[in-house]
Amino acid sequence: MTEQDSKPKAFLYVVVCAAGIAADVTKLITAAQERGWEVGVIATPVAMGGFFDTAAVEAQTGRPIRSAWRTPGDPRPFPPPDAVLVAPATFNTINKWAAGTADTLALGTLCEAYGLGVPTAVLPCVGEALAAHPAYRASLLRLRGMGVRFGEPYSGEVQEDGVRPEFGWERGLDLL
Repeated sequence: MTEQDSKPKAFLYVVVCAAGIAADVTKLITAAQERGWEVGVIATPVAMGGFFDTAAVEAQTGRPIRSAWRTPGDPRPFPPPDAVLVAPATFNTINKWAAGTADTLALGTLCEAYGLGVPTAVLPCVGEALAAHPAYRASLLRLRGMGVRFGEPYSGEVQEDGVRPEFGWERGLDLL
């Protein structure tokens, strides 16, 4: 065994929000694992309500999905993150995060990552009508000012040729 083999893998927190494209989050996990990351998933409470296959994600990562706060006596199920990727990131999550609202484990984790200096990237999945809202634009500016790295926005809208564009999960990994 070489020294590199005995080194623990870098740990990536993937924060999953409630957007239809979340059904494909296993693509992101596969890409991250192929790049040498160990992955733990934190989902918003709404995302846990059927937006992705939780059993498949837990099998793939070998860890439980986190969505609720742990009690003080419970062990930490994940090591500290080396990086955080929010994908897909919704209008609601982006705005609450920028405002410093930590009313869910996912948002609390994102707010804390900034204070810990953890590199954070985001793949927004926000429809054009919501993206036009001034609060959203202000949130993007605030988060960018905090050093958060953003991928190209994804609206999920069907293009003129009738095809829905690919989400591009790996772009988030490239940002890290």
